[in-house]
Amino acid sequence: MFVIDTILLVTGILLLLGIASSKFSARLGVPVLVLFLALGMLAGSEGIGGIEFENYSLAHGIGTIALGLILFDGGLRTPYRSIRAAWKPAGILATAGVLLTSVVTGLAAAAILGLTNLQGLLLGGIVGSTDAAAVFSVLRSGGVHIRRRVADTLEVESGSNDPMAIFLTVGLIQVLSGEVPLGPALITLFLNQIVLGGVIGLVVGRLAVWVLKNIQLDAAGLYPILATAFGLFAYGFAAAIGGSGFLAVYLAGIVIGNGRPVFHRGILLFHDAAAWLGQILMFIVLGMLSFPSRLLDVAGPGLIIAAVLILVARPLSVFLTISALRFSFREMLFISWVGLKGAVPITLATFPLMQGLESASLIFDVVFFVVLVSAVIQGWTLPAVARYLKLETPAKAEPPVTLEISSLRNVEGDIVDYYVDEDSRAAGRMLKDLALPDGVVVALIVRQDQIIPPQGRSQIEIGDHLIVVLRPGVRPLVDRVFARQEREAECLPEALEFPLRGTIKAGDVERFYDIRLGENPEATLDQMIRSKLGSKGLSVGASIRYEQIVLRVRGLTPTGSIEYVGMMILPLPKEQPVGEETKSALGGPKPEAS
Repeated sequence: MFVIDTILLVTGILLLLGIASSKFSARLGVPVLVLFLALGMLAGSEGIGGIEFENYSLAHGIGTIALGLILFDGGLRTPYRSIRAAWKPAGILATAGVLLTSVVTGLAAAAILGLTNLQGLLLGGIVGSTDAAAVFSVLRSGGVHIRRRVADTLEVESGSNDPMAIFLTVGLIQVLSGEVPLGPALITLFLNQIVLGGVIGLVVGRLAVWVLKNIQLDAAGLYPILATAFGLFAYGFAAAIGGSGFLAVYLAGIVIGNGRPVFHRGILLFHDAAAWLGQILMFIVLGMLSFPSRLLDVAGPGLIIAAVLILVARPLSVFLTISALRFSFREMLFISWVGLKGAVPITLATFPLMQGLESASLIFDVVFFVVLVSAVIQGWTLPAVARYLKLETPAKAEPPVTLEISSLRNVEGDIVDYYVDEDSRAAGRMLKDLALPDGVVVALIVRQDQIIPPQGRSQIEIGDHLIVVLRPGVRPLVDRVFARQEREAECLPEALEFPLRGTIKAGDVERFYDIRLGENPEATLDQMIRSKLGSKGLSVGASIRYEQIVLRVRGLTPTGSIEYVGMMILPLPKEQPVGEETKSALGGPKPEAS
């Protein structure tokens, strides 16, 4: 009983210190995982805590569970938009990029440490992948704000590159131990990791969405636990049949998060807490596993290997694999620098120790040292590198109010807090002039510490927060209304019709959606359509076409005026380069009645 009490006491103290160190990390700009690892080292046998801990199997188990929770949380927060934008570069980096990084680093490690080539390649495979926990921590809560496509690529890559790292580590261990020869068996191992992990993750995710939407649970707190159960099931099932459990749990999280299940907000909050708990425990336990005196012994060669990994292997793999995918030179430099290492390499480094391989202790110590160097140098300098390369984007101001919306039924809607900065299209406009889609309601205006009841003539000022209730389908259009005027234009969804009120003016449509109609700015959509169709052609379903949009009559009042108009975005011309301002492709109006 005394042992359990002591364990609980020590765990509580370490968690409290971990949370305190996260605040300390934010003030100093040090990556939080560095302080968690340092805290574990201080608590270990050679630190002031003096806790004897050399149970590699237990550390591996804790690391696996924690990383699964972190990946599941990362998947829940990854929208399909990010996948569509980044699947190609992220997929290449997660496979060919990891392989190339591992080979270059591994051959250098073999020469520097006097290992065989296979042992060196094993070390390279262990440190070759970008760590999801480290990347999520830095990009999502570490104060680094960069261009969305670059951030999406790094997050999707880090969440999906574990199969390659596990394949290289497990495969080379089996080769070194004589269990599997080099050849087709290794290829089969890799394909099993990718295919089985991917299929199980997608299937379990779809099943989870259906269950969460259709089951009626008495307690709201059970929904996050049910979602967690599906995530753990995806990992365990995939791992049990030879697939990648990490890939399965990440994909299951993506499907569940985008499926908008019941109590979606509560599920996100629960797993945010679970991911933080996992990070704290995982890095502290892995820190306790290390011996600072042994790290000093490998500091010289470890620094050289870290330099090869950070300055040669990772940049080489990035520039060789994704240079044809329309990233700028500065973007590829930044992606090269964000090859952060974290818990995965340290967890994988316990595999050779558990197998009793020759030089396993040396490999573990070098891997731990390389992770520390990567976390400190790369993680600490990321904000400065982003600013130097001019990739940093303004951070969204924290809202002065917090909304907690809970529902035990699947409500098809979002409540969004839009911040109005000095470059926002909405700044200085009256609420009635925003050209918002039909059904979108501005529920609240918060100005400093004051609540402003929204009215049609309410003036929107810089620094305001607008609490908007909307349907998810019109979110891209509403985002455009509150967007910064000079930011890179985001393409609106094509072939999707947005409802607008007939009283909206042509000038407001042009201003907020970057569309040039060539009409009288004061003319309403009702007047525009009437002038083109005439009284005889006016009916529900009738439409007029401009070069980039179609306006369709969707509702008439009893007096015959147009109440609702559907606006459909047409596909851009094929010769239009991706990323240019949308308005450059719109040209002059080409109205056609139909």
